[in-house]
Amino acid sequence: MQNVKEVTLEDKLVEKFGREKVEKFKKSLEDYKKMKGALIAIMNEAQEIFGYLPIEVQLYICQELQVPLTEVFGIATFYSRFTLKPSGKYKINLCMGTACYVRGAAMLLEKIKEKLGIEVGETTEDGKFSLEPTRCLGACALAPVMMINGEVFGRLTPDDVEEILKKFE
Repeated sequence: MQNVKEVTLEDKLVEKFGREKVEKFKKSLEDYKKMKGALIAIMNEAQEIFGYLPIEVQLYICQELQVPLTEVFGIATFYSRFTLKPSGKYKINLCMGTACYVRGAAMLLEKIKEKLGIEVGETTEDGKFSLEPTRCLGACALAPVMMINGEVFGRLTPDDVEEILKKFE
C-alpha cells in the first residue's frame, strides 16, 4: 500500500491560484483574525487577491475563522461587492439608470452581448470581458454611459461598441 496524502483546502487553493496568492491571503487572514467582526474585511481581502470568492476560498475562511459556511455564503450573496464567479480582465459596467435607459442603453446592451457572445453576468470564454449592468454610474449628462475597468465612455450609440471593445483586445 502506498501512503496517500490527504489533500487540504490550502492545497486546493495553491493548485487553483498559486502559492504566492495563497501565502498573501494567509498573511492577511492572520492580521485580521485578531480583530473582532472582521469577516467582511477578510472576504474583501480574499476577493482582492483571488478575484472572486469560489467555494474553496469560502470554505478556507470558514475553517480558519471557525464560522459556518452559511454565514460566509450569506454575506457573499447579499452584498453586490462580492462575486462567486471569476470576472474578466475587463469588467464592463453598462449604466441602466433612467437617463441612460431612455437614451438607448438597452440597444447598447444588446450590441455588447452580440459582439462578445455572452449574457449579463457572464464572462467571455477567453476570460477577457465580463458584462454587468449597473443602476447608475453618476454620469447622466453623458448618457448612455458604460465603464470598462473605471474608464468612462459616454454619449454612446450601438455603432460605438465595436470600436471601444477593440481598444481592450
